[in-house]
Amino acid sequence: MATANIEKPTRRALPPLMALSNSAVERLQKLYAKGQAGKLLRIGVSTKGCSGMSYDLSWVDEAGPGDETVTDKGVTVLVERKATLFLIGTTMDYQSTTLSSGFTFINPNEKGRCGCGESFHV
Repeated sequence: MATANIEKPTRRALPPLMALSNSAVERLQKLYAKGQAGKLLRIGVSTKGCSGMSYDLSWVDEAGPGDETVTDKGVTVLVERKATLFLIGTTMDYQSTTLSSGFTFINPNEKGRCGCGESFHV
């Protein structure tokens, strides 16, 4: 009885969980170099706001057991495991205007946002 060599199909690489814009990378590099040296930014999603969900950013000393590590353009951020399904394909940006500045998220999973822009739903 002859055995056939069956090759397993090669798995294609998964797309990155998140991407960082150039301006987000620049801002994070500055934060990591100064006031938040030795820490990492953890991105999560919490239940709050009038649309139901909100992005939650916090500084941590190290990755937790449930954190996913995202490195883009040489900068690393962490994503809480329970937030990964809501953040797949998201780009994190940093915007600075005359009246405000901060990280923003371009999330293809969002179905809508509240009027003030602080929360979203999927």
